[in-house]
Order: sequence, then C-alpha cells, then structure tokens
Amino acid sequence: MLFVVLLSAGVFIIGGPGSGLYNMLIFDPVRIIGGQVWRLITWILIPWNNNIFFLAIALYFYYMIGSTLEREWGTAKFTIYYAFGVLLNIIYGFVMWLVLDISLFIVPTYLNFSMLFAFATLFPDFTIRLFFVIPLKIKWLALFNAAFFLYEIVIGILSGQVFLALLPVVAILNYIIVCGDDLLSYVRPIKIRRSSQIVNFKKAAKQAKRDLADKPYRHKCAVCGKTDTDYPDLEFRYCSRCEGYHCFCIDHINNHIHFE
Repeated sequence: MLFVVLLSAGVFIIGGPGSGLYNMLIFDPVRIIGGQVWRLITWILIPWNNNIFFLAIALYFYYMIGSTLEREWGTAKFTIYYAFGVLLNIIYGFVMWLVLDISLFIVPTYLNFSMLFAFATLFPDFTIRLFFVIPLKIKWLALFNAAFFLYEIVIGILSGQVFLALLPVVAILNYIIVCGDDLLSYVRPIKIRRSSQIVNFKKAAKQAKRDLADKPYRHKCAVCGKTDTDYPDLEFRYCSRCEGYHCFCIDHINNHIHFE
C-alpha cells in the first residue's frame, strides 16, 4: 500500500489534474489491446481528488488502513486481496467494452473504499479523528461508506446507466469473498445464543410446572427464599437472562447474580 500511495502522490505532483500524464495512465481497453498494457495497472495510481489537502488526508488514511490490514493478514494475503479487486475491475471494464462497446473511466475510489470495509470488519471499534478533531468509530464510517455505495447504485440505475451502477458492486466483491465469514460471525453467535436460551428456558419452565404439584407453594425467591404461600401479597417474577428457570421476588428480580 505504501507504493500505491507514494506513486499516486507522485502522479499528482508531476502531472496534475487533466494533464497528459493522467491520459497516459487511465484504463482504456482500445489502447490496451493496441499495446499500451501498462494501463491495466496504472489506473489505480490516478488521484481521485483534485484538492491537494483532501488528497493528502485520503492518501494518509488509505495508507493507514492498508498497512494495518497488511500487518494483520500478512503481505501475501493483502496483496492478493488488493490485486483481486484490481482484476475484477479490469474484467468488468473489458466486458463492458466487448459487449456494449462502452469504455468505462475506472478510478480506484471504490477499490480503496473496499479496504475500509475490511478494516471496519476486523477492527469495528477503532476510533479515528475526523478532520483531526471529531472522534468517530470506524464502523460508523464504514456504514456511511456503504450508504454512499448504495446511493451511487440507485442513482446509476435511475439515470439508466446500469453499467456504472454496478461499479461499486464489482469493487466490493473481493471484500465479500475474503471477509464474508468475519462479517457473518457478528450475527451468527447472537442468533445461536438467543435461540438456545429460549429453548432452555421453555424446557425448564415445563419441568418447573411439573414440579409444582409436589411443593406447598408456587413461587419461591431464589435469593431470599420467600414464597407466595408465606407472602401472598408479594409479587414474583422469572428472569429470562438466567440459565434455567429461576424465580425472584420483586425486591430481587433486578438485584441478583444471574445463574449461568
């Protein structure tokens, strides 16, 4: 990622927006077929912002998340991740050119944003300083980024440019393939845990009802031992957070250590 950031900065400094250098680097299937094969790679070096201040912030930000992913995954996996994203964009660009005779202007914005999704999946509570002042967790920035992707897709479809609307989708395919299991892990354990608790609670409740006939009371507080027989006006409740089926008086329903 360091090489990508440094070369992008170099392109901006040497060429500048709208320069001949930019035109030599953009993705162009016709010229690639004609022998300018460097365009398969150099389009990822085109700066995506013409403002030097915002470009500097963006380059630093993408270097930070890219280098962190590289340390977390290892250089090989990160290189495959980024290269696979590049390859998907190249394939899509050539398909659009061959099928619809459309030459797409592909920029690395969506590709680099896909790294943000991967970073937020691995480190959701990582906090950054937006504009060096406002603290913001990376997961919220990723959600905003996802909303931006969705907006771009909807606008593309409504304007009749479906081929452009699919560019954000193509850009995150590598994220879905590489990080799909990590993303689902945030949902899967919660569902399993909740469903098992409900099943255990229902089984314990049935067992408790069967045992009621052998007891001189219906409810007994698991903390203080008070029963509805001794205290007929006392209110009793059952805690769904406890493992099993445990009853508590009104004084201890919110003041007890949960059974596990």
